[in-house]
Amino acid sequence: MKHVAIDSGRMRQLQTVDILMPMNLAFDAEGTILHVGPTLRKLRPGMEMVGQQVSDLFDIRDNGRGQCDGPVPLYTKLYLTFKSSPATSLKGLAVEVPEVGYYLLNLSFGMSVVEAVGAYGLSDSDFAHTDMVIEMLYLVEAKSAILEEIKQLNARLQGAKSQAEEQALTDMLTGLRNRRAMDLVLARLMRGHVPFALMHLDLDYFKTVNDTYGHAAGDAVLTRVAEILREVTREDDMVARVGGDEFILIFSNMVDHERLLRTAYRIISRLEEPVEYGDITCQISGSVGITTSDFYKHPEADQMIHDADLALYASKHAGRATAIVFDPTIHTDSATAAYREALD
Repeated sequence: MKHVAIDSGRMRQLQTVDILMPMNLAFDAEGTILHVGPTLRKLRPGMEMVGQQVSDLFDIRDNGRGQCDGPVPLYTKLYLTFKSSPATSLKGLAVEVPEVGYYLLNLSFGMSVVEAVGAYGLSDSDFAHTDMVIEMLYLVEAKSAILEEIKQLNARLQGAKSQAEEQALTDMLTGLRNRRAMDLVLARLMRGHVPFALMHLDLDYFKTVNDTYGHAAGDAVLTRVAEILREVTREDDMVARVGGDEFILIFSNMVDHERLLRTAYRIISRLEEPVEYGDITCQISGSVGITTSDFYKHPEADQMIHDADLALYASKHAGRATAIVFDPTIHTDSATAAYREALD
C-alpha cells in the first residue's frame, strides 16, 4: 500500500466534493487512491482504502461491459463491483480535475439502492442533497411505514376474527364448548372414521338449587361442574354444555365400556362434592347415558345423541347418580316415554 499525502488546499477541495458527492473516490494518474468520500467509507468500515490501487479494490467494466485491467477509463459510464465481500455493485463516472493533478470517480448504487441502504445502514445524509435517491428513500420509507401499518392491522383483524370464532364455539358462562363446537367435532370424527364414545350428562337436583338459592348460585354450580369435567377428561376429549344443566362429553379413540363407566362414576362422585356459594352449600349429582360409535355400521350424530339420551333417562329412572351404557334391546323410545312420565 502506497503512502499518500494530500496538501491542505487539495484537502479543502475534497471536503467540498464530499458534500456534493459523498460517494466519491479521488485517485492519481497511477490509479492510487488519494481520498475516499464519507458514504463510500461506510461501505467498508475498518478498511484503509487510501493508498490502494482502484483496480485492487474493484472489478471495473466500461460502458461496453468489457473488463478494464489498466487505468480507470474516463468520461464513460463504469460498472464496478467490490472485490471483497459483500460484492456490492456500483455505477460511476471518472473525470480528470484540471490543473490539480488528480481524478475523481463519482459512484452510485443504481437500482440496488434500497438493498444497499438496508445492508449498510445508510440514511439520507449519506447522499447528495440533490440526488434523486433521497426522494426514492422517502418513498420507500413511506411505503414501509404503510406496509407495517397494514401488517399490524391485518394482525389485529386476524386476532379479532380468531377471537370471534372462538367465542362462537364457546359457552360463555362455563368456558366449555357449545353445541356448535360439538357438532363440528362429531362431524370430524365420523368423517375420519375415528372410534369414539358419546356421554350425555344431566345434573340431578340442579333445578332445586336454582329455585331455592337463585340463578347466581346455579351459575356458581355450573362453573364448578365445568372445572370438574375439565379435570376428569383428557386433553383430546371434548366437553360441551348443550343445555341449561346438560353436558355432552366426547372421548376419541375410547369405546371400552368398562373404562367409560369408571370415568362416568368418577364424574358422578366429583359432582356430589358440596359446592360452597357464599354462606350456603349447594348439593347436586349427575346421571349419565353412554353410547359408542362401534354400535353402528354408519354412525350418525343425531342417532348417537338420541341413544345416549335414552340411556340417560334409564339412569334417572334407576334412581339418579347412575351411569348406563345404551342397549338397543332395552332402551327404546316407548320405554323412555314411560320413564319420563314416571319422573314427572
